[in-house]
Amino acid sequence: MRLANPLPVYGGQALLEGVLMRGRHTMAIAVRSPAGDIQLETEKLGALYQSRWMQVPFVRGVLGLWDSLSLGMRGLNYSARVASGEAGDLQRGADWGSLLAAVGFALGLFFLLPAGLGWAVELWVPLGGWWANLLEGGVRLAILVGYMLLVGLMPEVARVFAYHGAEHKTINAFEAGAELVPERVAEFSLLHPRCGTAFLLILVVFSVLIFSLIGQQPLLVRLATRIAFIPVLAGVAYELLRFGARNFGNPLVRALAAPGLAMQRLTTREPDREMLAVAIAAFECMRAGETDAVARAVQRGGLCRSLVCVFLNLTWE
Repeated sequence: MRLANPLPVYGGQALLEGVLMRGRHTMAIAVRSPAGDIQLETEKLGALYQSRWMQVPFVRGVLGLWDSLSLGMRGLNYSARVASGEAGDLQRGADWGSLLAAVGFALGLFFLLPAGLGWAVELWVPLGGWWANLLEGGVRLAILVGYMLLVGLMPEVARVFAYHGAEHKTINAFEAGAELVPERVAEFSLLHPRCGTAFLLILVVFSVLIFSLIGQQPLLVRLATRIAFIPVLAGVAYELLRFGARNFGNPLVRALAAPGLAMQRLTTREPDREMLAVAIAAFECMRAGETDAVARAVQRGGLCRSLVCVFLNLTWE
């Protein structure tokens, strides 16, 4: 492990009137209730986040993506109840029906539909493997961008995008060593190199290369390979995103990351001070949980084990 970045790497997700922040040991959710107060909920993360599998390149991307989907769905359900004035209850288990429905919709819209359209075009125009897959990738990217533009017109989703901006600003402020107060955090960028929107763009672009190597296929085989290769694409996209974030100071890396940063403008909006206060509350609650986790490790494992725990917490990426 490297000590090049002395700060732990935190992530988050925007919710309905709230933000989820995730560390290595703890996640925290903050949601603004109709009464105007901020409801907080914390939870210790499962063993997956501390396992050796999360240190294995390419594998960690797939595991992290699936677990993030699960955490995000639970967070959305919790935030929806709090934002509507109901009693907040962060359920321990994922709502598998909702999760599978969401994943199925995404797979159908962003992978199967472009693959089917690409196959249909090949029947009429002999483009060849590379150009046909380039067309498919272009359709996939167009659907992704169009979907983001369309849902961003909905007032409720626009507020979620503003909370997404608040999450980015809070993490950017922390990484810059700034005081975490709304007035100071508001000065920071809406964009962040580790954003999931950039991950999606990398995944779409890399899919063109992968599927071009496979070549032309019958429709059913083509659809099956698009699903089967998603873990491969997710693993590669995750590693490229991590590499770009670690080396963001390099001018070439910044240039390559520019399209992903530009695409984030579709999924972020400028937050107000109340939204920033929610994101800061979630972040500080998560940080308190991370500190408690290190303290518990000290009590359980003695000096040697605690030093290892602190080292992992400082260098985790």
